[in-house]
Amino acid sequence: MIELTPHIIALVLLSGAIVGLFLGTFGGGGSVLAAPLLIYLVGVEDPHVAIGTSAAGVAAIALFSLIGHWRGGRVKWPCAIVFAMSGLIGSILGSSLAKITQGDVLLLGFAAAMAMIALSMFRKPKTAGNPDVTLTPRMVLQLAPIGLVVGLAAGFFGIGGGFLIVPGLMLAVGMTMANATASSLVSVSIFGAATSANYAVSGMVDGRLILLLLGGGAIGGLAGIFLSKWLADRLRTARMAFAMMILVVAGFVGLQAIQGLAAA
Repeated sequence: MIELTPHIIALVLLSGAIVGLFLGTFGGGGSVLAAPLLIYLVGVEDPHVAIGTSAAGVAAIALFSLIGHWRGGRVKWPCAIVFAMSGLIGSILGSSLAKITQGDVLLLGFAAAMAMIALSMFRKPKTAGNPDVTLTPRMVLQLAPIGLVVGLAAGFFGIGGGFLIVPGLMLAVGMTMANATASSLVSVSIFGAATSANYAVSGMVDGRLILLLLGGGAIGGLAGIFLSKWLADRLRTARMAFAMMILVVAGFVGLQAIQGLAAA
């Protein structure tokens, strides 16, 4: 485990604050920065530990956000639970596969996932859909396989998977963007918790770093909420800039992984 010197503690808190700032400002995407920050800023050497640790942070942040959406009545629980339960199996399988995957290969895949998340942020959000959607047996047959595949990807890459869950829910049951975003947090929480627990069984989670990340994330999240209000008229432009930044980070992570594989 990395030694928690005052310098390292400050860097982990800063990493959490950065993730929280982007999550609070844009409502998603920021959590994918947690693992790269732990590796390249904090200095966590094992990519598996960085991904397993960040997955726990993602789960906690999503759970906290879910409470607010739940109170607002935006979560479609029957659909969310079917998706999450089928995806839970996938997340366990995905994270089990990731644990036995070479670190640089895992990082290369992680970079590709980051690029996909960034590209998804360029899409213009859709608001159409049925706000009163009711789960039917046919919808269950549509939700379950999509949930399984998304959970597999989320578990393997150690990400929340919201950028896949939201369109998956909209496609399978025709719910609105607002309902899908809120309902996706159920899956993000469960996938992140399952992934982190799977890594923890193999000793690949650092609980100290999780607490520091969440501490910094809480401060950054509050700042992000105020920033989002200030950027209200330019939020889409700022979101595009953020997506470009994620693409740049994805390119850096991918290049480092390729160099590591070449040197092996």
